[in-house]
Amino acid sequence: MIRDQKQQWKIESVKATFKVKYELTRIKNELLRMSETKILYKEESYKIIGACMKVHRELGAGFLEAIYEEALKKEFDKMGIPFENQVKLQVFYEGEKLDKYYKADCICYDKIVLELKAVNQIPIVFYAQLKNCLAATKKELGMLINFGQPSLTYKRIINSNI
Repeated sequence: MIRDQKQQWKIESVKATFKVKYELTRIKNELLRMSETKILYKEESYKIIGACMKVHRELGAGFLEAIYEEALKKEFDKMGIPFENQVKLQVFYEGEKLDKYYKADCICYDKIVLELKAVNQIPIVFYAQLKNCLAATKKELGMLINFGQPSLTYKRIINSNI
């Protein structure tokens, strides 16, 4: 009797394991499908990051932001990425335009705000500043790009207020 119960328990355990694995695979596939269709400005972002990686690979870490900005300008030109540097963006408060403005390091494709950094570690305040910039300027996507580490690091920030 005990042997039959152990065998039955093993069978039930194997069945449960397969059900869990099946469900995890189904969820994983669904998340992959969703992520592929929900990435905001996916192709544009990949091109921008590719250009940034090329600049970082060539220059490495250790320069000031202005050096990376100038090199990136050249790379964007080579890759045909439309951009503007040091762009003054209008800021709105309760629907009204303010006299002061936000100066973005770069705008690509007239819709993606880039903030370039060359620091050892990105403080949380930089993320908050970019998120606030997106909300105030009504842009959908910002990218915080750090050239200051041995490997390029970046973070996409989505404006969830739009």
